[in-house]
Amino acid sequence: MTPADPLTPERILEATEDVLRRYGPAKATVVDVARALGVSHGSVYRHFRTKAALREAVTARWLTRTEVTLTEIISASTEPAPSKLRHWLATLFESKRHKAGDDPELFATYIVLTGESTVVEEHVRELVGQLREIIEEGVRSGQFAVDDAAVAAQAVFDATARFHDPAYAAEWQNPAIGAEFTAVSDLLLRGLRA
Repeated sequence: MTPADPLTPERILEATEDVLRRYGPAKATVVDVARALGVSHGSVYRHFRTKAALREAVTARWLTRTEVTLTEIISASTEPAPSKLRHWLATLFESKRHKAGDDPELFATYIVLTGESTVVEEHVRELVGQLREIIEEGVRSGQFAVDDAAVAAQAVFDATARFHDPAYAAEWQNPAIGAEFTAVSDLLLRGLRA
């Protein structure tokens, strides 16, 4: 490592992803991460106090990427709420599907890491909160008719679990999955409409 490349948490997290991809979560160590960065493992521990903290941070980073993309749909889109909701759901599905298909080794690693992590609960709360925002917008505009946007948001999230929960990843390559996603989305949107 040269002075031009300071050791930052972001560099450590990038290296950790590479190490996890290469060795898997059971065999990857902080020493492997340090070796990949050309530093001592003590240097890594200065940024992340424990191996668990490092794994938690890399999991949070992975989940946050999806959250940021979905937040942009809410904040930048001028679509009416029903279209925005369909766009949001489709983007979540495609994001998860690409993560599973484009980098299966790292995806399998994250399945293990998310099982150990508390950040998954925060991630789910964030996603359900985003859904609530869209549903509230639809209620305000008279496009959705629901009594409790928070309950409706949780119901939409739960009803679409097959299209975003990693437990269903094996089904995401099924040729019929796109049509099945559309059918579920159509049904949910009809149920929300005023």
